[in-house]
Amino acid sequence: MRYIDIPVTQEMLDAARANIEAVRVNRTVASPIDTLTGLIGEFAFGQWFLGDWRKHDVLNTKGKADFYDRIEVKTSAFPFRDTLNLLVREDYAAKRQPECYVQVIINTPDRNARNIKPGWICRISGWARSEDVDAAPLRDFGAKGGGRGGYRCRYIAIRDLRPMDHFPIQITGKE
Repeated sequence: MRYIDIPVTQEMLDAARANIEAVRVNRTVASPIDTLTGLIGEFAFGQWFLGDWRKHDVLNTKGKADFYDRIEVKTSAFPFRDTLNLLVREDYAAKRQPECYVQVIINTPDRNARNIKPGWICRISGWARSEDVDAAPLRDFGAKGGGRGGYRCRYIAIRDLRPMDHFPIQITGKE
């Protein structure tokens, strides 16, 4: 299984919207739905990894990696293609070293989606070790709507990520 597809549900969207203000980070915003996108990506990964997305506490991850302080989920909302990249901000990669980064793409009908809808697919697209990210090239990818982003990211194309069927971290009992 190279990729894992998890459908977005209305319940996921409602829970994500209810938590946006509590988890919003003051940083450069690449898209008006950045925080919603990130929460939905974490829920999708939680559905696969924990067996139930509701077991993931999005309110208890500030300052640490998203799952067990070992796994950082990076999510983008774009029409899926394997030339999209896992992007990790340079400052984040220097500060934190989770065991794994996981890329989730919310497969939108177009790159300028301003919302996320039930039934859309979250594609868990692959993973990389922190060492892979540290060795990746740097680039300013700009803001989603155009222009410079004002920060650089380490990047690895989805097609170059490790497949999900080789994901190294297992949680016994799906805590």
